[in-house]
Amino acid sequence: MSKEEIHIMMSGGGTGGHIFPAVAIANGLKARLGNRVNILFVGAKGRMEMEKVPKEGYPIKGLWISGFQRRLTMKNGLFPFKLMVSLIKAGCLIRKFKPVVAVGTGGYASGPLLYMAAQKKIPTLILEQNSYPGVTNKILAKKATKICTAYEGMEKYFPTEKIVITGSPIRKEIRALKPTREEALAFFKLDANKKTLLVIGGSQGAQKINEAIADNLSLFDRENIQMIWQTGKPSFERAQQAVDKIKGTENIKVFDFIYQMDRAYAASDLIVSRAGAIAIAEIVAVKKPAIFIPLPSAAEDHQTYNAKMLTEKNAAILIPEKRAKEELPKRVLALMDNPQKLRELQSNLNQFKKKEATQLIVNEIVSMINNQGVNKQHIL
Repeated sequence: MSKEEIHIMMSGGGTGGHIFPAVAIANGLKARLGNRVNILFVGAKGRMEMEKVPKEGYPIKGLWISGFQRRLTMKNGLFPFKLMVSLIKAGCLIRKFKPVVAVGTGGYASGPLLYMAAQKKIPTLILEQNSYPGVTNKILAKKATKICTAYEGMEKYFPTEKIVITGSPIRKEIRALKPTREEALAFFKLDANKKTLLVIGGSQGAQKINEAIADNLSLFDRENIQMIWQTGKPSFERAQQAVDKIKGTENIKVFDFIYQMDRAYAASDLIVSRAGAIAIAEIVAVKKPAIFIPLPSAAEDHQTYNAKMLTEKNAAILIPEKRAKEELPKRVLALMDNPQKLRELQSNLNQFKKKEATQLIVNEIVSMINNQGVNKQHIL
C-alpha cells in the first residue's frame, strides 16, 4: 500500500440485505476519502454478490463457502473442508491486499474474512442489522473492534463497550426518494387513480408470498388494486403465467428483480414484504405502511423479532407465513379501504427513524483507521 492509499476489505452477501448495506458503506467511504481509498469485496462463489457488487463498480473475490444446514443433509459433510479452504484463501487475500480495516455486513464469506483479519490483528467492524444476531456475528464479536447495530438492547448478545447504535445503511437514492408518486407510476405505466400494492419478497423472492399473491390476482384486479411485484428469479415465470391468465389487465407489473426501488417505493400505497433488516430500514426511511410476512426459516427466527419491533408500536402489520394465503388478501383489501389506518401506520413509523446510518458507520471506520496512525492528518 502506497503512502496515499487506504485499503479496506468488505464482505457482505447472500442476499440484498447484506449486499446493499455493504455497497452503501463503500460509497460512503469513497465520498469521505475520495480516490485514496481502495476497496476490495469478498463474497461467496455462486451467490448474488458476485454479480451485484461489480455492477456497483467494485472488484470482488469469491470464497468457496456456504452455510451450515440446520437439518441433516449430505451438504454438511463438505462444510468443514469448505471452511478450511475459505480461511486459507481469505488469509492469502489479506496478505496480498494489506487492508487497514475489514468490514462485514453478514453473509457466508464474512465469517472467514473477518476471522482471519482479527487473527492478523487488523481492526474489524461488523454490522448486525437484526434484532436477534446470527451465530456468525456472535462468534466474530469476540474479536471485533466495533459492532454497529440497528437496534437498542444488543448488549444481551455483544460486549457493551464495542456496540455503536447506527441503524441500517440504505441506498442513497432510497433515502432521498426524489421521484414523486405520479412520476413513479408513469415510469411503471400504472394508473395514478388506482391504489398500488408493492410486493417485495426480498432479493431472492419468497415462494409463499408469491403463492398467496398469485392465488388472489383476480380478486385484486376486481378491486381495482394495481401491483408492482418482485418475485425473485425462481418464481418469475410462474408469476408471469398467472398474470397472463387475467385478460385485459395491464395493472400488474412483474419483475424478477427491481433495480429502480426508489420508484417502486414512491409509487406504492401499501407494501407486502419479508422482514429482513434492510427491508424494514428502507420501509421506515420511505415511510410507507407495510404488511410483514417473516421468513420462518431465517436464523433464530430473527425476521419475526424484527417485525415485532414495529408491530408492537402499531407501525406495521405482521402475518405469519403459514397464514399468508388466508389472511393476506383480507388484510390488503381492508387496509386499502381504510386511508385513516394507512396514515396511522405511516405516522407511527416516525419513532423508528434514525440518523443517517451510513455516515455513522463511515465515522467509526475512519476513527479505526486514525487510531492506527494511517495518514491521520489527511483523514481527519
